Amino acid sequence: MADSNPLLPPRDDDADGRFEYRTDHHHEKKLSVDERIEQYIGEFGWPQLIQSVLVSLAWTFDAQQTFISVFTDAEPGWHCVGSQCGSYSGVCDLPDDARWAWNSPKESSIISEWGLQCASSFVKGLPASSFFFGCLIGGLVLATLADSWLGRKNLLLLSCLSMSISGILTAFVSTNVWVYALLRFVCGFGRAAIGTCSLVLATEVVGKRWRGQVGVIGFVCFSLGFLSLPGIAYINEGKSWRTIYIWTSMPTLIYCALVLFFVRESPRWLLIKGRKEEAVENLKNIATLHQSSLTLSFVGEEEAPHGNDLDVYSALKILVAKTWALHRLVGVMIMSTCIGVVYYGMPLALGNLPFNLYLSCTLNALSELPASFITFVLIDKLNRKCSLIGLTIVSGICSVLVAIVQDFYHGRLMMGLQIGLEIISFLSACAAVDIMLIYTIELFPTCVRNSAVSMARQALVFGGIFGPPLVAAGRTSPFLTYGVFGLVIGVCGLFAGGLPETRGVALSDTMEEEEDGEKAKLAAV
Repeated sequence: MADSNPLLPPRDDDADGRFEYRTDHHHEKKLSVDERIEQYIGEFGWPQLIQSVLVSLAWTFDAQQTFISVFTDAEPGWHCVGSQCGSYSGVCDLPDDARWAWNSPKESSIISEWGLQCASSFVKGLPASSFFFGCLIGGLVLATLADSWLGRKNLLLLSCLSMSISGILTAFVSTNVWVYALLRFVCGFGRAAIGTCSLVLATEVVGKRWRGQVGVIGFVCFSLGFLSLPGIAYINEGKSWRTIYIWTSMPTLIYCALVLFFVRESPRWLLIKGRKEEAVENLKNIATLHQSSLTLSFVGEEEAPHGNDLDVYSALKILVAKTWALHRLVGVMIMSTCIGVVYYGMPLALGNLPFNLYLSCTLNALSELPASFITFVLIDKLNRKCSLIGLTIVSGICSVLVAIVQDFYHGRLMMGLQIGLEIISFLSACAAVDIMLIYTIELFPTCVRNSAVSMARQALVFGGIFGPPLVAAGRTSPFLTYGVFGLVIGVCGLFAGGLPETRGVALSDTMEEEEDGEKAKLAAV
């Protein structure tokens, strides 16, 4: 149990049982805000676990909207009704007098409902591209709101609400592919901040020893959300694609109510914004479940960390203005972009492999769970830099081997080897994403942390933009897909060598505190 009065200075008891607080600077140890918060609510208890799990659930709904197009935008199978089809492999190659029909009801996919089977690849891929483009723009626009104005909780709530409402509107007002693509853009724009806010908010209420493990909770929820989609699609098999949007969007509204009433804002963020009373109240609420009576005399006004952000986008200005922060941000974004090429590109490339698409998609989705477990183990055992370098190299080697094996494909044994290498490569990339995000949290202080993590996530999405053209090129030459994937991710991990190690290091709250910590490390060396 944590000390019920940790934020008061030490006291001396006299012979009469009375006590007074020591003010002798030779005896008083000045604690950082990070240490004071840990002393007050403990490193990790039931209140922090409940808060972290509740906040991390947002990743589940985020994953559903990210991968929902795998089922709603899929091109259904077709069959020939008469005998005029001959040996044609595609509907658009059939002669005008040929009769054919979809294997599924017309409304089961946007392709069949709106007759897009012969549309250009640009039109067919427009909704998915619009979603990721919305993610990219939304990440840039919303990146600093959680640091400077709205806070972590409010932005998480706003993002989940906009994602849910846009999903419901998609089901009811999409009359053609253009309206549908616009709503997918709105959905992507709104959900861009969910993962960042959830990850930062969950990790800022626990001690530094538990940050990595708590961060993994969100990654597991994301994997479960991905895995839930095949089940939802199977239940609604033969029904309209719109029902999948309803099934995934309505529960998000209920989740928004839970966030509104039960999630607490980060005390760290409240402190740097000067909202000391709210920070104290949130700390009391978090500590209530494992401390029966608490009194608080928090840090003096002169000791409280203050954010130096003056407007909505000042966090990015601060990151660019500080040489050390810009160096870290550039390194993080380069690695995130390269990892994103593989993370988003590999699932899209499964259709290029001589393997059952549904089974391979399921195996890829399942591989995210052991990736989260690997992160859970590695995050507390190995240095962040060693973990990133090792995982990216393993992913790169296996991806290149996939291309080599495909060139020498001669039967089931080689097919099994190929999909096995692909799963290992994707699993390693997933684990690298998880560790990369946790590493980013630890590299930047509270006043700019959410902005930095947002930029890292947008770099991941930006990397995903390069996946589709590489997949298309790989239909004729396997190396242009998996070979390039391997080279890109295999090299990017080396950029971690220029960044500081953060395992076991206390989180800083201000830029000045981070700079003082770095100076202390250099002085110790």
